[in-house]
Amino acid sequence: MSTSAISVRESEVLALLGEHLSNAEISSRLFISVRTVESHVSALLRKLDVADRRALARRAAELARAERPRPACALPTPLTAFVGRVRERAELAEAVKTRRQVTAVGPGGVGKTRLALAVAAEAAGDFADGVWFVDLAPVLDPGRVGAAVAAAVGVGEQPGRGIDEAVLAALADRQALLVLDNCEQIRDGVAPFLERLLVACPRLRVLATSRARMMVPFEWVFPVPPLSFADGGDSEAVTLFMERAAAVGRPPDPAVRERIAALCERLDGMALAIELAAARWPTLGLDGLTAGLSDQLRILAGGPRADDRHRSVRAALDWSHDLLEPCDRALLRRISVFAMPFTADAATEVAAFAPLDPAAVADGLGRLAEQSLLTATPSVAGTRYQALETIRQYGTERLADAAELTDVRSRHLGRCLAGATALTAAEAEGTDRSARFDALAEDMRAALAWAAGRPEQRADAYRLALAMGELTFARNLLGEAQQRFEQAAALAGEGEGEGAGVGAGAGDGAAALREAAAVAGCRRLGDDMLRLHRAAAEAARRAGDTIGAGRDLAAAATVAYRFSSEFTRVPTADEVAAVLAEARRLSQGGDPAAEAALALAEAAVLADAFGAVQGAADNTAHETVELAERAVELAGRAGDPVAESAALDALSGALTWAGDSFGAAAAARRRIDVLRPVPGTPAATHERMDALAMAAGTALGVGDLPQARRWGRQLADQPLFAEVGHHAMSWLLIADAFAGRAEEVLAGSTEFLDAWRRSGRQRSFSLGPAAASVAMIHGLRGDHEARAHWLAVVDRAGTASEHRHGYGAVFDALVLLHHGDPDAALARLAPEPDEVWKWVSWIWLHWYVALRAEASVLAGHPDARNRIAAARRTVTGNPVATAQLDRAEGLLDGDVTRQLAAAAAFDAAGCPYQAARTLLLAGPAHTEDGGVALAGLGLRGG
Repeated sequence: MSTSAISVRESEVLALLGEHLSNAEISSRLFISVRTVESHVSALLRKLDVADRRALARRAAELARAERPRPACALPTPLTAFVGRVRERAELAEAVKTRRQVTAVGPGGVGKTRLALAVAAEAAGDFADGVWFVDLAPVLDPGRVGAAVAAAVGVGEQPGRGIDEAVLAALADRQALLVLDNCEQIRDGVAPFLERLLVACPRLRVLATSRARMMVPFEWVFPVPPLSFADGGDSEAVTLFMERAAAVGRPPDPAVRERIAALCERLDGMALAIELAAARWPTLGLDGLTAGLSDQLRILAGGPRADDRHRSVRAALDWSHDLLEPCDRALLRRISVFAMPFTADAATEVAAFAPLDPAAVADGLGRLAEQSLLTATPSVAGTRYQALETIRQYGTERLADAAELTDVRSRHLGRCLAGATALTAAEAEGTDRSARFDALAEDMRAALAWAAGRPEQRADAYRLALAMGELTFARNLLGEAQQRFEQAAALAGEGEGEGAGVGAGAGDGAAALREAAAVAGCRRLGDDMLRLHRAAAEAARRAGDTIGAGRDLAAAATVAYRFSSEFTRVPTADEVAAVLAEARRLSQGGDPAAEAALALAEAAVLADAFGAVQGAADNTAHETVELAERAVELAGRAGDPVAESAALDALSGALTWAGDSFGAAAAARRRIDVLRPVPGTPAATHERMDALAMAAGTALGVGDLPQARRWGRQLADQPLFAEVGHHAMSWLLIADAFAGRAEEVLAGSTEFLDAWRRSGRQRSFSLGPAAASVAMIHGLRGDHEARAHWLAVVDRAGTASEHRHGYGAVFDALVLLHHGDPDAALARLAPEPDEVWKWVSWIWLHWYVALRAEASVLAGHPDARNRIAAARRTVTGNPVATAQLDRAEGLLDGDVTRQLAAAAAFDAAGCPYQAARTLLLAGPAHTEDGGVALAGLGLRGG
């Protein structure tokens, strides 16, 4: 039979059979029971027409070989062929297969990068997950090594953790080779990152190139020797010269190979020096090359050349530089400020001043490329030029010698600032804007690093840091976005930097700190949110803006309660009360925005509208609703949609305390409408993500399953959730589980579980219920071992009290009723709703009371009819809960017609599971239809 008839789950089982796992091991890996594994194995034996388990394992291996994609090989493609190095290639290739971390060490220009690329390309097939290349030459900040690796391997940031942690998690089980090139200039950043990486990723291999060893555990150093010239005219060094000379013009006559060998010996076999000399062959010939290089080498003589191989590269660079026309010399040193490949237009902006004009820049770039001082790469957007790192460093020295460093760096800064400004104002979204940012990003970082330490440049540095904060946020680089906004605040004379800003004031610093706080919110970093709002308050106070300071302190107090679960150290009630008191003192003056912020803080702290960890348990629901309504009114009056959404969130919470689930859902829906026209600033994005989660949750709470799923889908599609499938999938899993869509839940559960594990097994108000919903689906399928596995996840992802008294009781009761155990279900739902109010309000109240009423009917509880009546008063307007009560009453009265009407109502409400179960409960005449309907959902009868 064709493998197309094999289900997704059977394919997973087959793959694990190919790894020779036992049924018990497969059960544990896939979170399914041993019995279910046995069933899948039997089905596979039949479908693949093989005799036994061993044959299945062989077939699995065959299919894996046939279907396995080629490993990713993300290596740059050199423009010229690799020459020689047979021994070194073999030795280094063997080392990267057997050793955790290999460092290819040698002076600049010896050929480390080309050797590493050749070895990595050859070894790619030995690494199942491929090869990645990371050029660290443009990276100036040691703290950005992890970010550079993340960009190369395609890892994004995750809320609640830094980019380094995300990289370690993403590569933890990868069998791959990571090539880190040009490590020397940021060795202080590379070494600690490598140490953590290799410990966390046992199957990962690293090949680094550096001028000095990394001095980290696992390191094996491979000294890269110069090209051999011992064999005279047949040596590797001569072969390289001959090939490169032929590539730029007439090839040398083989008769002069021995004389070329002598020339290569003068250059110590250094690959870069040989290539530079070969580029001059067509114009100077052998005699000219020999004479010119001999003069340079005599000038540099001062000790044994073997003591410092850089002498030969310096000689070749000095010689190549001195052969250039004065205009080309100026161009070479001026374009050394570019960290990334650049266009002729970019070079013109930076380098076109006396003695260069724009035409001379364009012509000069071509001449420098002809002399191997630049590489030229055609692209759709035009030719891009780039200098090797060694040549860039040489050019920078020449720039300083010519006293042009400040002028050229300033021009480069101006270009970067103009580019950043254009990008922040651009309407273009998606890949176009992203590509434009990526092409400019490292140059912006380099320009900012130079300008930030120079008082005369701080005004531009502030503007560039602020623009980079916006751009990196839009690019989903949240950690850097927060860093840049904080840097902008420091450059404005505020934040945690020193000195006073030029061209920016304390008020600008406060504004930048507010942006940083919003980014921290998107990252789920409660401690940073609180710190940055308080820092913004202090900046505003120093600027004389006491009302603004009060608004910032009110925001800090709100954050402490609203996002209390996102703190590593939860602020105490006394701490927050002191912040709120100071906010009140500073907010006097009738400013609408300050009044709205203060009102929201009071609703959060005094009435605990958000149900905070440190909140009091004795606030009255009436008081909470009143304070929240006042916050909504004042925020609307202030005309701030983000503040209005936050106040509506407080109102939604307050209404759940008051038992008004429909009011809570309406407030949550209103948040979506309020935020719809707001641009995607950090604050608006943070608010929108929270609003979608709350809207999905409250829609579930009132039985609007289709709308809950739509909002859950929108939440999952948020770019900030790209790396956190557990958060992205949570509300979709819950909505699909209530509907009974088993296949969708099981498919999504794999992504959820993988992402949750990569995240460090976080806890969250939505993660526990999501895991419990998967456990419920396994329970409805009768796979109780898998259910037990997922309940263990619930224990780690959620909180015990919520699971015990809230959503756990709901999901457990659904499973128990499905399997015909109403007594156990009733015992699970025994507490009166008032006794477990804290845990069943918000989403779970309607489900709890409806299930409790139905369990009472099925268990024959004497108070069943009264419980149905009481539940109706609570759930009126909820189509799913109402249908459930109609079914319960039909069962109590033996009214099959009413039960069938309930089945139709469930279908109309988007709850096919309960519709199918109703048919099973309606009696023998409908049992077969109910069983078929359940099977269509991937479930089975109890």
